[in-house]
Amino acid sequence: MRKVLLSEDEMPTHWYNILPDLPEPLPPPLHPVTKEPVKPEDLKPIFPMALIKQEFAEDRWIKIPEEVREVYALWRPTPLIRAERLEKALKTPARIYFKYEGASPPGSHKPNTAVAQAYYNAKEGIERLTTETGAGQWGSALCFATKLFDLKCTVYMVKVSYHQKPYRRVLMETWGGEVIPSPSDRTEVGRKILEQDPNNPGSLGIAISEAIEDAVKHDDTNYSLGSVLNHVLLHQTIIGLEAKKQLEVIDEKPDIIVGCVGGGSNFAGLCYPFIRDARKDGVRIIAVEPTACPTLTKGEYKYDYGDTAGLTPLLKMFTLGHDFIPPPIHAGGLRYHGDAPTLCMLVKHGIIEARAVSQISTFEAGVMFARTEGIVPAPETNHAIRVVIDEALKAKERGEEKVILFNFSGHGLLDLQAYDDFLYGRLKDT
Repeated sequence: MRKVLLSEDEMPTHWYNILPDLPEPLPPPLHPVTKEPVKPEDLKPIFPMALIKQEFAEDRWIKIPEEVREVYALWRPTPLIRAERLEKALKTPARIYFKYEGASPPGSHKPNTAVAQAYYNAKEGIERLTTETGAGQWGSALCFATKLFDLKCTVYMVKVSYHQKPYRRVLMETWGGEVIPSPSDRTEVGRKILEQDPNNPGSLGIAISEAIEDAVKHDDTNYSLGSVLNHVLLHQTIIGLEAKKQLEVIDEKPDIIVGCVGGGSNFAGLCYPFIRDARKDGVRIIAVEPTACPTLTKGEYKYDYGDTAGLTPLLKMFTLGHDFIPPPIHAGGLRYHGDAPTLCMLVKHGIIEARAVSQISTFEAGVMFARTEGIVPAPETNHAIRVVIDEALKAKERGEEKVILFNFSGHGLLDLQAYDDFLYGRLKDT
């Protein structure tokens, strides 16, 4: 069967919360000033109470509001597709399946949490959301979601991506968003950084600082984060829950599960619902990141700020340092100095493998996928595809019929400059 489809009635009714199933209690976030464990009330200036409760929830299952499921139904459930033409090109006995999250209106997995966050903020009377974005997929998703719930949206977009990906900006503005290249002169944080380095290319850490500063200074405004935090990863688990149902339909079980990692949202969305089974069944779960920003493979496991200015709580995670400025690779969504604390703990315990791959090798994989399966992947997704191809070739060498599942986190139709750079030899490794 080439595609496995679920009906709208089969869409999951609850999100999965991994906190009760972690190998040890998650170290608490620490207040940026007092360095004491953060209390729920400490987060009220930037988050609605409903999301704060989800951040600290101990329940394994969290009900998805009907209003959110109604919006999800615009594109969910997404298809599970077997990459048969890629298998044939590789001459591998492995069976490769991908969950196609490029089916959403913004073209990625990001609306799964954007819609939920916009809903909860609107319900509590918030009028505007601020956020950061790297490649623009998260910013696009939040602009899409806020428009559906009649909210305003201000997006601080990493400056190098702002110029690399102008059509992402156009998409955000089409949905009514305000897009500002970061670092900017709009905030104290941005002005200070520009004074020190007028040509600073920006980073997700800087953009987060600007978005939080903006939110804190306006009573009608909250901040919205697209990855890393528990409630964000929680919302994404609808991906893996659907995938489990779809694999059951065709009586398949994955041997290897792969996802790219920037902060951890798309990876967790697919992989977390499989974690409990994977630990007892010996399933390998691989998190793939860029060698230009090797947080999991070369970072230090310690408390660090989630942003450059030190406005966020300190999180226990693998980090390259909150002042780290990654090289301007095209996979802007993977240019983050840290990762989700839950994901980092699972890597620390060896439950998840971490692997770093180079930019050019990922585009080689992405072009091969496009020329066999027909879909052009986002630069971020190419990282997962690189490792999927590598694992499929290992299965070929060993004559093993492995079942490989990966998250196709987004399409690359607004990232064609990156492909142009690759096809004409301008793309560089770093």
